[in-house]
Amino acid sequence: MDGKATITGLALARGFFRDCVEPIVARTVPGLRYAAGLIGSGSEVLGYDTVMSQDHHWGPRAMLFLAADDLARHRERLHTALACELPHEYQGYSTSYSSPDGADHGVQHLAAVRDGRVNHRVELLDPAVWFRQYLGIEAVTRDPTVLEWLVVPQQKLRSAVAGEVFRDEVGLEAIRERLRWYPDDVWRYVLAACWQRISQDEHLMGRAGSVGDELGSAIIAARLARDAMRLGFLMERRYPPYAKWFGTAFRELVCAAELGPHLEQALAARDYRERGEHLAQAYAALARQHNALGLTEPLSSSPRPFFGRPFPVILAERFARALLRDVADPTVRELAKGRLVGSVDLFSDSTDLLEDASLAGPLQGLSAAAFPDCG
Repeated sequence: MDGKATITGLALARGFFRDCVEPIVARTVPGLRYAAGLIGSGSEVLGYDTVMSQDHHWGPRAMLFLAADDLARHRERLHTALACELPHEYQGYSTSYSSPDGADHGVQHLAAVRDGRVNHRVELLDPAVWFRQYLGIEAVTRDPTVLEWLVVPQQKLRSAVAGEVFRDEVGLEAIRERLRWYPDDVWRYVLAACWQRISQDEHLMGRAGSVGDELGSAIIAARLARDAMRLGFLMERRYPPYAKWFGTAFRELVCAAELGPHLEQALAARDYRERGEHLAQAYAALARQHNALGLTEPLSSSPRPFFGRPFPVILAERFARALLRDVADPTVRELAKGRLVGSVDLFSDSTDLLEDASLAGPLQGLSAAAFPDCG
């Protein structure tokens, strides 16, 4: 069932908007100013959809963003016009979907309809409301604060700036550009926190193996490999997607050509010594990549034994300290005085937490409570 689809969901959406949706909107509300595109959730937004992706939510669809007053004035009229005038098929795919009511987790499937109204998925949205609900922060009228940057999951940031905008008369691309990447000092802080995570585990993999716990050693190695990949994303200024596409997106990074084989060999190794040697080479590659950024003075990229013990490490804490040395932002400086917990992705991998945008506020409160001067 899986495999490369003959048309991607993004290409399908682009054509569906141009050929079907845009003309109906122009006839229904002449002169309406709006944006259109496909962003947010969905494998097709990330460009990773396959034939298997077509079994739920996938199909001809689009998102229309209107100013709040235009949305209130024209929503029902536009929705009805689209339901009545859209073709029942586009590019061989039904334009009508099953009802989300009563479906498992609201999942919708393409539903063939030969006549009558189309139960379409052309969403009519207020950009301020959509970004607030999707990210859990205010991102339309101002730049996010330091704490807001840190509580929005990177997988959400990636999907908010991924996909494509087909038409923009309300400033949608300007909002997305604001979210394209962290401010420099926030970037330094998240980088430092990721290096710090490696520093806390890099010697433990060998220690577990040295007492015969190869399973525990392999689990720690997997944690270290994931953090090494995260560093690759961070250093190339790319948000990683959620777990399903994490490795796929990693392969697209420049650093993957060198880093990937070391990590694959570390995970395939059967004993801690071999595992440690491959991880050490991965650390060295990351250190060279760090030095190429020029964010700090050059640091040694040579692995060495962990304080005389026979476990090769990079002493990753050196990179964390160096990255924070030149931070100017007062909030980031205050955060850096405490434990380097970093962004929400680094201190939790709970799917429920990362997917629930309503938790962004409480998470900011948690950060403010831990660092009273950062609120």
